[in-house]
Amino acid sequence: MSEGHASDAAMRERPHVLALIPLPEVTRRALSTLYDLHMAERGPGEVDDAGDAVPLDRIVAVVTNGTTGLGAELMRRMPALRVVSAFGVGHENVDLACATQRGVVVTNAPGTNDETVADHALGFLLALGRGYGALTQAVRAGDWERLRTARPTLSGSVVGIIGMGRIGQGIARRCAAFGMRVLYCTRTPRAELAYDYEADLLAMAGRCDYLVAACPGGAATRHIIDADVLRALGPQGFVVNVARGSVVNTGDLVHAMQHGLIAGAGLDVLEDEPLVPEALKSLDNVLITPHMAGRSPAAQQAQTDALLASFADVLAGRRPEHVVS
Repeated sequence: MSEGHASDAAMRERPHVLALIPLPEVTRRALSTLYDLHMAERGPGEVDDAGDAVPLDRIVAVVTNGTTGLGAELMRRMPALRVVSAFGVGHENVDLACATQRGVVVTNAPGTNDETVADHALGFLLALGRGYGALTQAVRAGDWERLRTARPTLSGSVVGIIGMGRIGQGIARRCAAFGMRVLYCTRTPRAELAYDYEADLLAMAGRCDYLVAACPGGAATRHIIDADVLRALGPQGFVVNVARGSVVNTGDLVHAMQHGLIAGAGLDVLEDEPLVPEALKSLDNVLITPHMAGRSPAAQQAQTDALLASFADVLAGRRPEHVVS
């Protein structure tokens, strides 16, 4: 190829984008229309195994999330990298210090799936309190009468929410609409909110019928729901996690449920997902969904729009809307 033709081909080459996470079809289609999209759907390890299949030296943008993140070692192998976008709110495993040092912009998409996650959390509360899972299994097994005992209702009960960001507030609004008393625990009180603030998580757990985690992940919240908190929640209490798997100490949770120290749990996230401990699978008082609380067609479209906007802004030299680095 002549030098002129080579430069023409380079000018026509579309920017290379690397996705470290599985993406909805609507997102893949939109990215593929504008960029040369490379998928590493099992995370950074797959990039290492792919060899020349992923041209790391030409990657200008990366799609990831808080769980998968993007570490400094892989980031440094992308000399052309300009933007990393978290597909959602979480970005705790993206190395922000390395990104800042290299001038890489890191963005996220707050507000895109809040209502969907809040809906999912409320669904857990209803399903756990009323025993939908165990009752359905019993009916399918032909056992109609044995489990027709009275079950708790949401109205008049107390929910304690860990975290009062957009998702926490969405959960609180839904719970209040069901006639629940809402408590919340955060580092600082939110004076503008009409809910009861509790600075001490252990104390809040002792006052709750339902304890819901809707806080960020990371070192600051790792295992904050532990044996002591679960014991305070008590044998009539339920725990729900729509935050990060690291927030709950899995061993403590399994022990609490096996010994009747709490009534049950609803988990959309796990510490070692997608691996599910056998001890959790064997319990009929736990509901598990595969980290999809934030997934709805509307949420995925909103996340896609935010992702495309962040890439377009950074690659055009503009500051994107939601910068976290």
